[in-house]
Amino acid sequence: MHHSSDAHSHDDSTHTPAHTPARTPAPNASGAYKPLAGFTVGVTAARRADELGTLLERRGATVLHAPALRIVPLADDSELLAATKELIDHAPDVVVATTAIGFRGWIEAADGWGYGEALVRCLRGVELLARGPKVKGAVRAAGLTEEWSPSSESMAEVLDRLLGEGVEGRRVALQMHGEPLPGFVEALRAGGAEVVMVPVYRWLPPEDLTPVDRLLDAAVGRGVDALTFTSAPAAASLLARAEERGMTAELLTALHHDVLSACVGPVTALPLQSLGVDTVQPERFRLGPLVQLLCQELPSRAKVLIIAGHRVEIRGHAVLVDDELRAVPPAGMALLAALARRPGWVVARAELLRVLPGAGRDEHAVESAMARLRTALGTPKLIQTVVKRGYRLAIDPVSESKYVG
Repeated sequence: MHHSSDAHSHDDSTHTPAHTPARTPAPNASGAYKPLAGFTVGVTAARRADELGTLLERRGATVLHAPALRIVPLADDSELLAATKELIDHAPDVVVATTAIGFRGWIEAADGWGYGEALVRCLRGVELLARGPKVKGAVRAAGLTEEWSPSSESMAEVLDRLLGEGVEGRRVALQMHGEPLPGFVEALRAGGAEVVMVPVYRWLPPEDLTPVDRLLDAAVGRGVDALTFTSAPAAASLLARAEERGMTAELLTALHHDVLSACVGPVTALPLQSLGVDTVQPERFRLGPLVQLLCQELPSRAKVLIIAGHRVEIRGHAVLVDDELRAVPPAGMALLAALARRPGWVVARAELLRVLPGAGRDEHAVESAMARLRTALGTPKLIQTVVKRGYRLAIDPVSESKYVG
């Protein structure tokens, strides 16, 4: 069992307004296209969403933002009050502070109830472990000193230290941050510790579900190429909303075949993996490496064909023709994808009509969409019209075997 936590992917920034979807970005100043140009990425984070969105957009992605959660402080919550009183009355041996915002929130809530000084006094007498530099800062700001802090910000290191010291018969208080830490608590209890949870925040569904529903519809309709997750509750919340709307099966089909699930770390991935969804995760559980991973993964999944002597890479909502980015409308992308499924083979108009979004029964819709697609690609000879039969990609059968998309 991997006991690491991805909790440090949440820093202390406040929630900011959602990103609106951007248009396909222009190539950068050097004339080269950006690694995520032509791809649409869904962001489910409530916090640090602006930072993640900016990192993605800077690399050329179109971002669809739908916070799958909101975080509610528990200053008026009886659970936190009860846990705080219990610790003051019966001091633990060890306190683990997991997040800066959570630790600060706990001290502030205790102050509000008139227990602030008593709590700080209690924490002064115990072994205080701070997960990482930010948490250490919050601990010091409260006038306390941590006994130890891992440089890696890894809950796995905190666990190794505790188990190394031996936890048999010891009382360990764990400052939670809304989400459970799978494996961490179980490992301590298996080692003989008594674990006291200190719940400072709670995750709730967003008040406005419209953006989440829009993101789910986009995922099912293959309007996004990837979904990013920075917390397990966000992943669980998105899946729960899909269940409420009766679209779980459709969503899982999309996630199994076409839409990449990118998680900041293994804990975040658990709700998806429990449903059999494959996920990708960076080696370092950070937003930067998560974006870098998408920069490798999405282009590697794009279909590449040599058509009429041109290198054509088919991305989510744009096409690279000889490394020049060409924005293509959704109808054109649907036609191109259908032709690319059987490169070089003739695809009948009736079949193309079926993949055309909202086209009805008129095969002339295929002709006009095809004309717009050819214009968008800027190289009309890429698609050949086969009279009375349909259309095909202009692929030389000899070269086809050398380039597998």
